[in-house]
Amino acid sequence: MSFQDPQPLDLKNYIREIPDFPKRGILFYDISTLIRSPDAWQVATARLARVIAAWQPDILAGIESRGFLTAAPLALRLGCGFTMLRKPGKLPGKTISLKYGLEYGEDELHIQADAIKPGQRVVVLDDLLATGGTLAASIDLLRKVGAEVVGASVLIELADLKGREKLDVPLNALMTYDE
Repeated sequence: MSFQDPQPLDLKNYIREIPDFPKRGILFYDISTLIRSPDAWQVATARLARVIAAWQPDILAGIESRGFLTAAPLALRLGCGFTMLRKPGKLPGKTISLKYGLEYGEDELHIQADAIKPGQRVVVLDDLLATGGTLAASIDLLRKVGAEVVGASVLIELADLKGREKLDVPLNALMTYDE
């Protein structure tokens, strides 16, 4: 399976920067402008697929909610499974959860108890890596259910926030910003 770039595109040209969203002092990197461009989205998914395929995953895990946007189409493209990591009360059936600390509080992620078979190779995906708390917690949750987490991938990494340092798996970032 070949994952060549259909055309050389600077994907940063398809990311809209919105100041003071969701609150004052935050610069929001909006991926909706990327995913609504068929050409740019094809290039982005081809580039992600090339790296992720080398990790030979059995399943891709998407973090709620924008991680679903990358993980689901990539799983289809790579011929592997897809599962969701969600907030409490969003998944049917028995779930396994993990609470984790944030800068100002606590959050929680859930996965369906039967979503991963022990030893399955999993790559976890999200749209953006900032401080790394959610991605690190996702890796911990996947390991809690028996996954072998072989990598993580994001569309955007905010390098100055050093989230990469919290991860103990290889990370692929399609675009990197220094704030």
